[in-house]
Amino acid sequence: MPLGIYISVPFCKTKCSYCNFASGVFSNAVFQRYVDRVCEDIERFPQTAKEMGGVFERQVDSIYLGGGTPTLLRPEQLQRLFETVRQQFSVSAHAEVTVECAPGTLSAEVIETLLACGGNRVSLGVQSFIDQEASSVARLHTRKITLEEIGRLRAAGIANINIDLIAGLPHQTPKSWMESLRQTIDSGVPHVSVYMLEVDEDSRLGRELIAGGTRYHAHFVPDDDLTADLYETACQALNHAGIHQYEISNFARSGFASRHNLKYWTRQPYAGFGVDAHSMLQAEADQIGLDAIRFATTDVLERYTSGAPLIRTPIQHHAACEEAYFLGLRLTAGIDLEELVDRYGPSAADFARDQIADFCREGLMELENGNLRLTAKGRLISNEIFSALLAPRESARIET
Repeated sequence: MPLGIYISVPFCKTKCSYCNFASGVFSNAVFQRYVDRVCEDIERFPQTAKEMGGVFERQVDSIYLGGGTPTLLRPEQLQRLFETVRQQFSVSAHAEVTVECAPGTLSAEVIETLLACGGNRVSLGVQSFIDQEASSVARLHTRKITLEEIGRLRAAGIANINIDLIAGLPHQTPKSWMESLRQTIDSGVPHVSVYMLEVDEDSRLGRELIAGGTRYHAHFVPDDDLTADLYETACQALNHAGIHQYEISNFARSGFASRHNLKYWTRQPYAGFGVDAHSMLQAEADQIGLDAIRFATTDVLERYTSGAPLIRTPIQHHAACEEAYFLGLRLTAGIDLEELVDRYGPSAADFARDQIADFCREGLMELENGNLRLTAKGRLISNEIFSALLAPRESARIET
């Protein structure tokens, strides 16, 4: 089965107040050292796979350059990353090659470089088309800049564009959210990702919200109920516009679902390079009882460039079955129980049977013709459902 390749580029012009990723603002002097280390890891991947006990695949049909803001790298640095991948792996002529970009970083030179590297898909971190909302969380772009760059991408021949939106930003209202959705739909992009603002201690805005403070516009953040309403509004508006939901946070016109991200949700093999990058490979046949091997890099830039060891996690067959449930249930299509039984054995049909029956009675899940899926109501609290499925069985019910 072909690999997907993910390359992390953790560099940003500014650190968004809501961001909980392993990214930040660093001196340009760090960029080359980082690119050198990533290329070294790509070159030694066959050896790494063997050391980890995973099956090495040379065939690649998706590449995803994520961040951070990869387009902050110099053209020659971007080119070196892609050239190293193509030297080490056999990249399909029809591979999906995605680059994440912050609006405002797509100069003519950058677009030319992306095309030269085989880029055919761009993901724009727009978050909001309302300038006040974007600036309140330290985004540097405006609506005007975003629309201009979408136009330039299309003129250059890159029409496969994703727009990221966040429901629950400071100052957001139902009216302003509808305006962001209208601009997104009117732009004609074929893919949209919609995330609800995460509140946790891993971001400045999250910590301020938890503390009840006012920094970072925290006192203007919508409450949880309104944020959930905004998400539901997005689902309805995008589906009505022909941009159909295929995963909890992702919507696409026909034929434009993200091939790379589908690898994660369907447990296909992938290799990750760079800070806080994750890989999953099929376990070698002689590793009895193992389905897959996961391994990850450190999430600290200095430790990564200094050669910190990988963190290896063997995945037993029963754990792989659990993953198949909570990853597959992220998809609107759900999971085919018969396929799971074929792959993991008869016990796969009994996984969390009582909890799933409860969720079906509560309208959070539905089972039809052997296919299990979350309902629209269930997708609103998917994290709680997944936690419950993996928790001790007697405490797995969710009150709604």
